[in-house]
Amino acid sequence: MMLVVPVAELLLRPTLSTGIENAPILVQHFGLVLAMFGAIVAERGGHLVALGSSFANAAHPWVRQGTQWLAHAGSGLVCGTLAFTSGQFVATEFAFPQVVAYGIPAWLFQATMPLGFTWLGVAIAARTCRATLAGLAMGLAFTGLGAFLAFQLGDQELPFWLPMAGLLALLACGAPIFAVLGGLALALFWSEGQPLAAVPLSHYQITVNPSLPALPLFTLAGLVFARTGAAARLADLFTALFGEGAVGTVIAVAVLCSIFTAFTGGSGVTILALGGLLLPLLVRTGYPERLGISLVTSSSALGVLIAPSVPLIMYAILARVPINAMFLAGLVPAVIMVVALLWIGGYLRVANARAERHRPDLGHIRSAASKARWEIAAPLVAIGSLVSGLATPTESAALTTAYALLTQSIAHREIDGRKLVECLVECAQVIGGIMLILGMALGLTNYLVDAGIPDQAVDWVQAALPDRVAFLIALNLFLLLAGALMEIYVAITVLVPMLLPIALSYGIDPIHFGVIFLANIEMGFLCPPAGMNIYFASAMYGKPVRFIAASVARAVLAMLIGTLIISFLPAVATALPRAMGFM
Repeated sequence: MMLVVPVAELLLRPTLSTGIENAPILVQHFGLVLAMFGAIVAERGGHLVALGSSFANAAHPWVRQGTQWLAHAGSGLVCGTLAFTSGQFVATEFAFPQVVAYGIPAWLFQATMPLGFTWLGVAIAARTCRATLAGLAMGLAFTGLGAFLAFQLGDQELPFWLPMAGLLALLACGAPIFAVLGGLALALFWSEGQPLAAVPLSHYQITVNPSLPALPLFTLAGLVFARTGAAARLADLFTALFGEGAVGTVIAVAVLCSIFTAFTGGSGVTILALGGLLLPLLVRTGYPERLGISLVTSSSALGVLIAPSVPLIMYAILARVPINAMFLAGLVPAVIMVVALLWIGGYLRVANARAERHRPDLGHIRSAASKARWEIAAPLVAIGSLVSGLATPTESAALTTAYALLTQSIAHREIDGRKLVECLVECAQVIGGIMLILGMALGLTNYLVDAGIPDQAVDWVQAALPDRVAFLIALNLFLLLAGALMEIYVAITVLVPMLLPIALSYGIDPIHFGVIFLANIEMGFLCPPAGMNIYFASAMYGKPVRFIAASVARAVLAMLIGTLIISFLPAVATALPRAMGFM
């Protein structure tokens, strides 16, 4: 429905001068259903985002098992509290119903929240026991206990230190990030005696954001391309365009990995989908294997700044800036980052020294372009429809997804029912986990804003860093560290609401700040301990993590220099959106 309704609306509007009743709001509420369903699918597949247990390598098995038990039980407790408070929110909406479209009340969609959190709580807490029935009983017990505590004590003030100590323990034991963030938000509201339903209300508000349905739709489009031969066709085209020697292949690999990450929404997907294809191409031209692995691993991180990447859309939503403006703002900085990687990182220099240059073959270019013609047009569909004003972000995403499905299933005959189901499941897992984190983080952010924490942070930072240059240097260092320690979606949802007001106080445009933020965070893909590209590349190529981390060190330095250029030259991010009238 999230795909059909926007496309139908886009087609009906110019032809019949009408459309589907409240189509945007209807799609937004289907997004809420998808978010909760996706979270359940993600939990079932073990894909809920967590920092990992600090006790995973403990010498004694009982320590590992005990901390896992605590993480599962505590998460069930938090989910039970969220389920009860979500029920309170839905009950209020039921008493004063609002119609979404065609007589369908909003509370019918909102009811997925208490049901979803209950399911999640039972499923997570059930992992405390290996036996099925015993696990189910434990799941019901801990989830029910969380709901009971909210029922009995929800209108009382509780000391903040008590739940805070428990949440720190959960974080150390490897509990899902959403449970820790949600528990922290609940604890803060609880300590002030404020209604706990504010947390599920925040989750509802973010999941029905007008631009949010673009996230799962663009993700699905990218996964469709990743499951087909699109990567091979584009690789053939880019190597034909830049020449088949070492230099041309290096450029082609960097550009292809960047673009592919922008569409798939994950650099890990790019490494797994393209790594086995691109490394042999590099080695065949005489390029060193170690540098080839480094190039694929590092260039896969660069797609964050290229439309329609999921982090780019997430930032636009949280910062409340136009998505089309962010799409344009990331283009020139993305080129700068690719050039910095290839030139400053020394990848082109090694290629020049190792092999002779091959001129592009026009015949090969025509042949490769013909085979990849459908993939070439995909960015035009995605970005062109949005920037031109012909479609909203959601309609543009739906149009891109429909285009991907039609071209890959009809033109290339590479998507069948089984692959489509795999794409849908993977999309649900990714989006479900992201949406839980977004919703809980917004609840935490709303409390911090009400408490005036961002204003206090602005005063403190301005006193410590009196000028803009000092702030930008400190910002880049802090974000580089944050990217190395935090998963990218957690970093965006937690840090953007805190740092954006500070950046604005120094006169930094929110669009420019977004590009700086994402450029820094994408470097985190290459920095342990949270640099997931390192682990994906290690698994893909069968090399030790230490080997991969050492091989990408030059790339991190090159990207850091590129990020500093972007930071101190705001025009590279703002000129294009301003020229197109979006600023």
